[in-house]
Amino acid sequence: MCQHHDALKKNHSKLYCKMDIKSEILKLKKEKDVLILAHNYQLPDVQDVADYVGDSLGLSRQAAKTTQKTILFCGVHFMAETAAITCPDKTVLIPDLGAGCSLADTITAPELRKWKLEHPGAITVGYVNTSAEVKAELDYCCTSSNAVNVVKSIPKEKEVLFLPDMFLGSYVAKMTNRDNMFIWAGECHVHAGIRSKDVQEKLNQFANAEFLVHPECSCTSSVMYDVASGDYGSRQVQVLSTEGMMTHAQNSSSKQFVVATETGILYRMQKQNPDKQFIPMSENAVCKYMKMITPEKVLSSLQENKYQVKVPRNIAEKAHLAIDRMLAIN
Repeated sequence: MCQHHDALKKNHSKLYCKMDIKSEILKLKKEKDVLILAHNYQLPDVQDVADYVGDSLGLSRQAAKTTQKTILFCGVHFMAETAAITCPDKTVLIPDLGAGCSLADTITAPELRKWKLEHPGAITVGYVNTSAEVKAELDYCCTSSNAVNVVKSIPKEKEVLFLPDMFLGSYVAKMTNRDNMFIWAGECHVHAGIRSKDVQEKLNQFANAEFLVHPECSCTSSVMYDVASGDYGSRQVQVLSTEGMMTHAQNSSSKQFVVATETGILYRMQKQNPDKQFIPMSENAVCKYMKMITPEKVLSSLQENKYQVKVPRNIAEKAHLAIDRMLAIN
């Protein structure tokens, strides 16, 4: 009985502490005029204290138009860098400097410069999942939401260098029907782990579910081929960005969805659609970098104004044009 009482007391203490941290974050962000942005893949408790939760494009747009003097970015480092570039007069904070990105790490600025020399006159299009130094070498930046439209805006006769995600690149090449598009061989370790066999197993298991797949997934190309070949019959299959998935789930009459992306998005999906069921394509699709941001670190960041993300002016000025072009294209 005593052990049971102790366990209840411990759980109550944890719950109180959790609520205490949340209320302190909400109080401090108001006092300090801080905008908290959180990516769809963040922990539920982090999403709950954010002013805006969304995908890379949505977060970039929110950062660019905010009137608040400080932006606290709950995401990974390249996202905070993008905010620092678009908002040079703002203070940009990230709660953990170690929150990196395996995809962004697949290409460096010197590698990109060498690639550009091999294709003189080509237009470079880089996914937002890149460092500020890489963005400074780009003609256009893009996200999974607008990558197809960005490439469509480039004259057909121009060669395109697309980087760094090879699965998103392959998807864009198919959707734009380009034969002069060269794709960097990079990948997100989380999305690359979602395989075609996972797709077939889950879809066999959930016969009435719609299938929502992120274009970074390694299964994307084969899924598109299978859809075109009629292998899924009348099954509803959508290739969408994370925000595209959110919108589709809200507007669809379906009640069950199998979701192929990082599992963090399921919290927001369920919260906005309590009458629907969301099943992860893979329980293992978890980004350790996204999960490095915790409510405790958010509070510490607010209290101590850490860690500030700065981009050198010469790099920021070059990168700004590519980002502006991304923000201008839906």
